[in-house]
Amino acid sequence: MLKTHLVLVDELKDYANPAAKIARMVKAGEIVRIKQGLYETDPQTDGILLAEAIYGPSYLSFEFALSYHGLIPEAVYQYTSATFEKKRTKLFETPFGVFSYRDVPSLVFPLGVQLILRGDNSFRLATPEKALCDELYKLSPCANRAELEQLLFDNLRIDKEAVLSLNLNELNDLASLYQSKNHKLLKTWIRRARHNQASK
Repeated sequence: MLKTHLVLVDELKDYANPAAKIARMVKAGEIVRIKQGLYETDPQTDGILLAEAIYGPSYLSFEFALSYHGLIPEAVYQYTSATFEKKRTKLFETPFGVFSYRDVPSLVFPLGVQLILRGDNSFRLATPEKALCDELYKLSPCANRAELEQLLFDNLRIDKEAVLSLNLNELNDLASLYQSKNHKLLKTWIRRARHNQASK
């Protein structure tokens, strides 16, 4: 269970020095320090459940979400999350893994995000369509559609058939909101994909 420093101090208020008691509990492995002021009582907790608490508001996206949804073949060993109006990227190296955070446009931040339940806990995760749009937002702009296809299917190794199986209407609507060259090219790619599907 996640607990803040203030919560622990209140729980340990009968001790003469609650802060010293917390330090001893960390040293003994009774609690795990995640970052300043934040602790976890269960060392087996999955990092996926901690990402938003470590730095937020945020939701898991980018490479982590693409891997989670099976759009890229590689396992991702960093919890990558989207934030907004933070102005800079953040990185936290913790006993539960490495957590990174970067901005997406404020307008799109609340869109295309799922609440995933896991037992008594939950975490927020980008839909595959949103994760793809977020990933394109952080990458350098492509010059044309062919370069975008090379980026998606060769460099990132995103599965083309998996992209074609996404909700292309939702993907197109989301892409319209990012106002970037990559997303304009993505919309062009979607139109061509729809045309090819219709002509089959």
